[in-house]
Amino acid sequence: MFDTHELGRRPGAMKKVSRTVPAPKDLGIEVIGVREGADIPIELRLESVMEGVLVTGTARAPLSGECVRCLEPIERELDAEFQELYSYPDADTRTGGHLKPADAGDDAEEEDTLHLEGDLFDLEPVLRDAVVLELPLQPVCQEDCLGLCSECGARLTDDPDHHHEVTDIRWAALQQFQKSGADQGADENQEK
Repeated sequence: MFDTHELGRRPGAMKKVSRTVPAPKDLGIEVIGVREGADIPIELRLESVMEGVLVTGTARAPLSGECVRCLEPIERELDAEFQELYSYPDADTRTGGHLKPADAGDDAEEEDTLHLEGDLFDLEPVLRDAVVLELPLQPVCQEDCLGLCSECGARLTDDPDHHHEVTDIRWAALQQFQKSGADQGADENQEK
C-alpha cells in the first residue's frame, strides 16, 4: 500500500516515490516470470487531479525462466511502465457530477475503476498487469537459438553440424538388397 496523504486533495500537487517491493506470488507465465519475494525497484510519480490520484511509474523486474527452444535457464531484467488513475471514493459527488454516476448502466467501466482506500492505494494489480503484459510469450536464450535435436536431445547451438543418418522406411528394403549385393560381390572378389 502506498500513502497519498501528503498530496492532499489539491489538484496539481505532485510527489515522487522510490521504493523496492517484494514480488507477489504467480507474477508471470509458465515459462518465464518473477520469483515470489524477489526485489522489484519501483519509481512512482503521484499527481493529485480532480477525480483522484494519477500514478505513473516504472518497475524493474528480475525475470527467470527457460528458453522455449533449448530449455536453458534464462535470467534477465524487464522494465515495465504503467499509468493508472485511483479515484477518490466520493469522486462523482466531489466533482459536481463531472463523472458518470454508478447507476448510469456501465457496470463494466465501474468495475475497472480503482479507488483509493482512505489515502492509500494498492499497486499490486497495476504492477501485475504491467509486468505480465511485457513478458515475452516465447522467451529464448538468444535470438538465433537452434533448439534441441529431435532424435537425441542434443543442443544444436553447441553443435550446428549435428545430424543423424535417417533412412526412409520406404527405401529400407532396397538398401538391404543393395547391401546384400555389395557383400556378395566382395565375397566373389575374395574367392578369385
